[in-house]
Amino acid sequence: MKKLLMTLPLLFVLGACTHGNCRTQKGAEKTAVTSEVPVTKSAATDRVKVYKPDGSLQCGQGKAIPVAEMQKQLKGIQVYSASNKNDGMMRIQLCGSPTGNNNVYEIDRKDLEVALKAGFKEWTFE
Repeated sequence: MKKLLMTLPLLFVLGACTHGNCRTQKGAEKTAVTSEVPVTKSAATDRVKVYKPDGSLQCGQGKAIPVAEMQKQLKGIQVYSASNKNDGMMRIQLCGSPTGNNNVYEIDRKDLEVALKAGFKEWTFE
């Protein structure tokens, strides 16, 4: 009798919720409303972001190149936005190592090849 009382809770735990997550609502999939939103090609979808490291180094070493000054390297390319962003990558904490801060510029996709030839890379960190 004592063994039966000991195994009964174990059987209940093992047998409960055997058909999936007990906390999900069974009818949730049926009542969900789905709708398709047509995506129209706009000027914003024809844009791409490019970047170059700003030259700043940890512990205040190295001089960061200002966004406006580096933008001059994009001669003849329309720049829609410019900012300084960190790439979010993990870095070794060592004085003189790069900080991961970059000057990021939003340009037309048609100008991407020109920017790549000028030493910029496509920004893919967002």
